[in-house]
Order: sequence, then C-alpha cells, then structure tokens
Amino acid sequence: MNINGVLAALRGVTAYKDILDRPVMEAALRLLTSAAHGDGLGGLEAYTDLFYRLRVEGRPGLGHWLGDALRWSEGPYPLLAGRGGLDPALEQAARLDVSAFELLASVDCDKWLAHLSRLLDSGYQGVLTSLPRWQRGVPFSFDQLTAAYRAEGAGRFARHRAFVWENGTLIPVEHPDCPSSEQLLGYEEQRAEVERNTRALVEGRYVNNVLLYGESGAGKSATVKHLLTLPGMGELRLIEADKENLSGLPALIRELDGRRQKFIVFIDDLTFDRDDPTYSVLKTILEGGVERRPQNVAVYATSNRRHLVRQTISERAGDEMDRSETIREKTSLADRFGVRVLFQGLNKTEFLALVDMLADRNGVTLDREELHRQAVAWERFHGAQTPRTALQFILSL
Repeated sequence: MNINGVLAALRGVTAYKDILDRPVMEAALRLLTSAAHGDGLGGLEAYTDLFYRLRVEGRPGLGHWLGDALRWSEGPYPLLAGRGGLDPALEQAARLDVSAFELLASVDCDKWLAHLSRLLDSGYQGVLTSLPRWQRGVPFSFDQLTAAYRAEGAGRFARHRAFVWENGTLIPVEHPDCPSSEQLLGYEEQRAEVERNTRALVEGRYVNNVLLYGESGAGKSATVKHLLTLPGMGELRLIEADKENLSGLPALIRELDGRRQKFIVFIDDLTFDRDDPTYSVLKTILEGGVERRPQNVAVYATSNRRHLVRQTISERAGDEMDRSETIREKTSLADRFGVRVLFQGLNKTEFLALVDMLADRNGVTLDREELHRQAVAWERFHGAQTPRTALQFILSL
C-alpha cells in the first residue's frame, strides 16, 4: 500500500475541497497522515474514529460514503456540470480528484491494520486483530458522476425537494408532508389557478407571487404542498419559512438565482401586527428592492386575512389624510402578490355533500338525515363549514 502516494493525491484535491472538510474525510486524512509519519497510536485512534463516522453516516464502506459525497457535492464542478457548463481546466481537476478518492476507497482494511501493527508494540496486537472492518469498494466513477450531474443536477437541491428555513439555516426535509389529490377536498378552481402559475414557473417563465387567503381549514397550505406531488413538477422545490424567521431570506433567494431548479418560498399563516419589524423584509423579498426577484423563484403565502395586516379603527394619531396614508401603506403588501386566490367557506349544501363523501370513504353507515343533523350541530360548535371541519366531524364518529 503506497500510503504517501494516496496522501499526496488527496492533498492535491482542488475541485472537491468541500468533501475534505467533512468529518469522515478528516478522519481518513488523519489515518493517512499518522500512518505516513509512523504514528501508530494516532493511526489507531483515526482508524476507530473513521469506522465510527461511517456508521454515524449509515454507510457500510468508505467508497459508499465517498460516492454519496461526490454525487451531492456543491463544489464548483458539480454545479457547473449541473448547469450544462464547460470548463476544461476545472473538469480535469475534478477528474484527478475523483481518481484520488478512488485510490483511498480501494484500500482494504486488512492493509491498514497490518501497517498499524508494524508501528505499535505487541500490547496492541490483540486490539488490532479484533477491530471491525468497513467494506472495500469503489461504486463510482468520474463519468458516472458527470452524467448524473448533467441529468439531475447537483447538491442539496438535487437531493431534496422540500426545505425549512430556520434561524438562517436551510434544513432539508427527508419526508415532506405533501397531500395527494385524493386527500384534497373541494376548491378545484382555486387549486387549478395555483397550479397554472406554478407550471409557468417550472417552464422557466417569470411569474406572479401568489397569496391564498380566506377561511381557516379550507386547505390553503395543503394546496401549496400538494404541488410537489403533481406530474411534471420534478424540478420544483419548496422552501417553507416562518414569518418570524425572514431575516437572511433575501440572501438565500439571491443564492437560488441561476439554479436549474425552480423554487417556491412558502410563508404559511401570514399576518402582520402594527409596526411588525419583518414587514419591510417581506416587501423587499416580494419585489421592493433594487435587485429583481430571480426568475426561478416565487413567493407563495397563505393568510386568513385579505390585507395581511391587522388594523384598528384608529391606526395612529393625526388627521384624516395621515390615517388614509397609513392604511394604504399597510394594505399595499397584499397587492404585491399578483395572484390572489380566495378560499371561501362552503355553503351548507356543499358542506353536507362533503360530509357524505367522507362518510362513504370512512365506512360511516349512519342514516343520512341523522348524519346531516349531527354535522350541522358539530359545525356550529367547532368551526366554519370547511373541509377541515367536515373531516374532524367524521373522525369523531
């Protein structure tokens, strides 16, 4: 095993330097460095740390981990290839880097342990013999990685479809809660309008921001999350941001510009109080700053209020003109959403028809007249005539 050769190759990595900063690779480099410098004890500690790190990551071998790390890297070469760009110098650097990682992944654990046994005294031989091994193998190649970048993109936005923006950090959601078409109840016209705008976004057109407002429990949030399940939306990504955590979001949106994916920044249950400090941040995000909103990004928000801002009879002291200007300023935010979709409560006929459908779906055999009587009574005490209220009533039976 040419330890110095493998170490030199990894020290020369240039296009995938982001991978070298990961805990697994830090442990691997410590193992190589210790072995090259004759530090048996340091090598033993690095070997056990490397095995531990691989298992924390859920990978059976170093090659498997490297394959994933390379596939989802956000280094300059994967991102360039994902956009279909060309840079011969960068491509050559990336090819050499992948060769270095292949050398590392091909080293058998027995060779590591044999080398460490020569560096440590006899008291460590029993420990070395009993140490666990990780799998050897190189399940990746430069050409395979490049083909994947070009076909499906690179980085976290290729790997995940939904994210949460929390305290200035973008957190991927492994299993997003996206309702299917069968779970959505009513409001077909409203959903179709939202879908039309979203398909235009996915097609690469500059689209309007969308405000879904109206009755609580009508399925406004479900309508937005449902978009990820629709055919033809493979390049769509959803980033959910809480109103209280909008700080830093303009910088994230700037970062999304030029990505192959299309992004919905989703703000649920949006309502502002008077003098709310995040009000101006959202105005900038929508389109109020010097920079234009990227073409591949749109803001979708839901609210129970048409004008988004809670108003009092007297917003502020002053004459009538001042109050009028204040009201116009407060209500102008909603006007920055070019598409505004109203979700009204169902009328009684629609509500009871929905109750009947849900009763059939859930195997409720109660007489229809009695079912309707109980449904009306439930609605009076538990909420408006909405799909949520109808479903809660059926589940209560």
